[in-house]
Amino acid sequence: MLLNSANSDSVDVNTSTTELSDIDEEAALEGVSDSSIEGMVMIPAGEFMMGGEGPLALPREYPKHPVKVDGFYMDTHEVTNAEFRAFVEATGYKTIAERPIDWEELKKQVPPGTPKPPDEMLEAGSLVFNPPPNVTDLTNYFQWWAWTKKADWLHPDGPGSSIEGKDDHPVVHIAVADAKAYANWAGKRLPTEAEWEWAARGGLKDQPYPWGSKDVNQAPYECNFFQGTFPTSNLVADGYEQSAPVGSFKPNGYGLYDMAGNVWEITSDWFNEDYYKTLSNSEPTVNPQGAPESKYSGAPFAQQTVIKGGSFLCNDSYCASYRVSAKMPLEVDAAMNHVGFRLVKDISPQP
Repeated sequence: MLLNSANSDSVDVNTSTTELSDIDEEAALEGVSDSSIEGMVMIPAGEFMMGGEGPLALPREYPKHPVKVDGFYMDTHEVTNAEFRAFVEATGYKTIAERPIDWEELKKQVPPGTPKPPDEMLEAGSLVFNPPPNVTDLTNYFQWWAWTKKADWLHPDGPGSSIEGKDDHPVVHIAVADAKAYANWAGKRLPTEAEWEWAARGGLKDQPYPWGSKDVNQAPYECNFFQGTFPTSNLVADGYEQSAPVGSFKPNGYGLYDMAGNVWEITSDWFNEDYYKTLSNSEPTVNPQGAPESKYSGAPFAQQTVIKGGSFLCNDSYCASYRVSAKMPLEVDAAMNHVGFRLVKDISPQP
């Protein structure tokens, strides 16, 4: 997982709404059982300009380009610990973080000739945020991310920690394969990046945040993020040092909670820093499925997927990824204590 810094200019643009495609909601719901879409809302079809919004946008978010997506259902909130536990109890599934590292797979993602690490370094574990007393270089994220043995969704901060009392918090330490396994069990799928961004905008046009233009740092806060000086001093002014129970902040215009902050959300797209350049800037790309392959100069040998929405660690001085257009790469076999997911479901075509 690689993070990127951004400037800290404030955002101040006017709020406006975009026209939504006409959808016959009753017709769309025909033949769909209430249980199959329980906890989901219908996101209307529509067309929008996808990509960078506001002065904090990074080069990877450009060029902006027109996109058209069909309607779909989306979970109102991130998958919770309780929901993931139900899946594990029903299937016996073990997450990537709970399994020993497979060196044969790992060596495909590192430069040729990299020596095999000692066996003790290949034990099951995950990455945990560990705030240092001070930092010398914000580009060196190894100063605050620690590989922690036996850290996983049940033990988010490592051995001795637990999720007791956190059934309604988003599940974390989830890798791409884990999210896909849960989706298959639930009869859903991961959203594409385009679907996610369209849904996050909540019907607003050309706005940097799911709630509009209000500065993220202005109280009362609109999402769970890092207040203070990242990564050394979290003021916890929003009431949450790490994840918050899902739905702790107001939903966006589509009734979706935590589309900014709380935990990063995995999408189905490969992360490719050149992908937007291949798309038309005049005619809308319809239901884009993402790049055909991963491409990230920061880790050229690793396969990366797109994650969206930012997390409780985002701050204007570092990544500012609570913006709707923000995106980051996540190695497909990586798990961290600020990464989770939510799912979508297709609207069945009517006969």
